[in-house]
Amino acid sequence: MNSKFDVLAKLREKWEVPAMETPLWLGRRHAYCVVIPVINEGARIKSLLGRMEEIGISAMADIVIVDGGSTDGSLELNLLEAKGVRGLIVKKDDGKLSAQLRCAYAFVLDQGYEGIVTIDGNDKDDPDAIKVFIKELQGGVDFVQASRFISGGKAVNTPKSRDFAIRFIHAPCLSIASGFRWTDTTQGFRGYSRRMLLDPRVAPFRDVFMTYELLAYLSYRAPRLGYLCKEVPTTRRYPDGEVPTKITSIRGNLKVFIILLAACISFYNPKSD
Repeated sequence: MNSKFDVLAKLREKWEVPAMETPLWLGRRHAYCVVIPVINEGARIKSLLGRMEEIGISAMADIVIVDGGSTDGSLELNLLEAKGVRGLIVKKDDGKLSAQLRCAYAFVLDQGYEGIVTIDGNDKDDPDAIKVFIKELQGGVDFVQASRFISGGKAVNTPKSRDFAIRFIHAPCLSIASGFRWTDTTQGFRGYSRRMLLDPRVAPFRDVFMTYELLAYLSYRAPRLGYLCKEVPTTRRYPDGEVPTKITSIRGNLKVFIILLAACISFYNPKSD
């Protein structure tokens, strides 16, 4: 009879994970970790880490940064360690956000973490909500999604075009397709349970997830499989006169829309489904 370890080992062999390096790894201290994807975030990631340090996030969860290839010198190891960062993963392969997340999630699941909170490195989100995410994961929620649009949440300086697209296109489409009422589906401030990410019916470690596919897919797939999902109110603040985002131009937004439709028609489901 196969042991639980043998079953997990066989699943792990099938994972498609981009090549990566770990120039910083100080080991696991907590049951939960905070994954921060970045690429050339400059002062924004330094500000976020400073805010996280002030509220003591590193005392309850390990902080792991996954870099998509920054060239701005913002990730000096001495600075990261001083701010309580436990690990730095550097993606060395092709791909954008979803490829970065596959690197980070594979690494931290290998370390035995029970749950993962992901927050963007562009300092738009209030990291104080991380405490709520961890509490919800500890309480049995499998997918925790930040929302600026539910009671208690705040949307500050959100570009009008983006506000409209989220409220009236992206979130409604995923709500109808998944069977769960989502209100804020494009942002990456989320929490996932270990058991959900390891479920072969979810299978997030596939090369089909290269750009923004993984975010839309998990919002569709998790509720369909019966996992416990929940939105929590958060504040998402865009700075005056600046839109720190990697999704730009009509072409970029069209790609996000195509990914949304693909997720909603089960295109990203495992082929064995």
